[in-house]
Amino acid sequence: MKKYFFQLAFLCFLIVVFNSCKPSLNVPKPSTGTANFQKTIAVGGSYMAGYQDGALYASGQTNSLPAILATQFKLVGGGNFVQPMMPDNNGLGLNIKSWQGPFISKNTLGYVADCKGVTALQPIINNLSASAANPYLNSVQGTNFNNYGIPGATTADLLNLNLSLPFSTFNPNPFYTRFATSIGASTVAADAAAQHPTFFIAWLGMENIYNYAQNGGYKKTILSPAAFGEELDSIIGTLALGNTKGVIATIPDFRDMPFFTTIPSQGVVLTQHLADSLNTSTGNLFHFQADSNGFVIEYPANSGKYRKLSRAEYVLLDAPLDSMKCNMLGVLNPLPNRYVLDSSEIQIIENAITSYNQVIQTKALQYNLALVDMNAYFKTVKNGILDNGVSFNSALVTGGFFSLDGFCPCQKGYALIANQFITAINQKYGAAIPPTNVNSYQGISFP
Repeated sequence: MKKYFFQLAFLCFLIVVFNSCKPSLNVPKPSTGTANFQKTIAVGGSYMAGYQDGALYASGQTNSLPAILATQFKLVGGGNFVQPMMPDNNGLGLNIKSWQGPFISKNTLGYVADCKGVTALQPIINNLSASAANPYLNSVQGTNFNNYGIPGATTADLLNLNLSLPFSTFNPNPFYTRFATSIGASTVAADAAAQHPTFFIAWLGMENIYNYAQNGGYKKTILSPAAFGEELDSIIGTLALGNTKGVIATIPDFRDMPFFTTIPSQGVVLTQHLADSLNTSTGNLFHFQADSNGFVIEYPANSGKYRKLSRAEYVLLDAPLDSMKCNMLGVLNPLPNRYVLDSSEIQIIENAITSYNQVIQTKALQYNLALVDMNAYFKTVKNGILDNGVSFNSALVTGGFFSLDGFCPCQKGYALIANQFITAINQKYGAAIPPTNVNSYQGISFP
């Protein structure tokens, strides 16, 4: 009996100890702080629109970065978030290889046999004919939208009346004209400001730089930092009126995106016999060697001078791999400039990103905005991060952060970014917006 009494007493003691050791979850009550999310407007380019897998499509819009944020804002009194929706989940994309046709639909993942007969799982670009693109060019009913993210649009585009014109040589971007207030007479910036937002989400300047970078600098230029600052001021100045609060993000480094890092610059792998043969046929101009060699490019562009790519230079994701594997493109014939970032182009991009981010930081201070350092965050993603036990990195397909176009995030990637925006907003405005559950969003769809 005494033994039973001691066992019972010890059991009661353990219950008391374990109950006293339970963690106290001090979860803050959702709060707006000094911000007001009742009427939230988003403005920017592809990342704001929800562009992913090379296209704008319905589920991507539903789970766009601004839409994810708006869902969390509703927990602190935010209103509805209306977007100019695409009609389906195939969507419409702008073809980087425009000489093949202007449009593509959503990239998909599938098994493809290359020119050597080797089958591998890889993104497939699906070209879209002009007639098939017509349903995606139709006007969207309504005038009171919350998302003014326009895929591919620079800051100049957001201020340009021509962006509201129908798709043509005068306006090669078809996305804004679908819901512009007045065709040929309205701008994205003006339409966004006309909504009189209480809060705005802005990610501006990405396309100013990346329309150049994604084309290897071919027939493209980057707007000067001074001019970018003026355009940024023109856009933000019409949004940040009165007590309107907002958040703005910096521009990430191209080295942290798989569009620029997936194909190795030293991808010409040779045996000693083949290296010797190539050196003989080219007069030993490139000093080919056994093992890895850089692809051959013309440098500077249009100079008639040729050299191999260095390890610090980059081949773009849209380079024609079959021609490189089987037709000696980049070996006996130079890899075209539009598929390469050489040292001079890299310097231009680096300078632009640094200068633009300084401008963005200055404007955040000037207008008292929350600032999200996406340049730093993308570097952490590249090195690998954990979220709720799930690993993410910047690798194409397997990394879980980027979509199949190698430039825009997938839905999980946008959700991860949304939580960075929420952290910055909470810190700036004393709000308590709960983070989103990244695992509830879709990643890459495997066949």
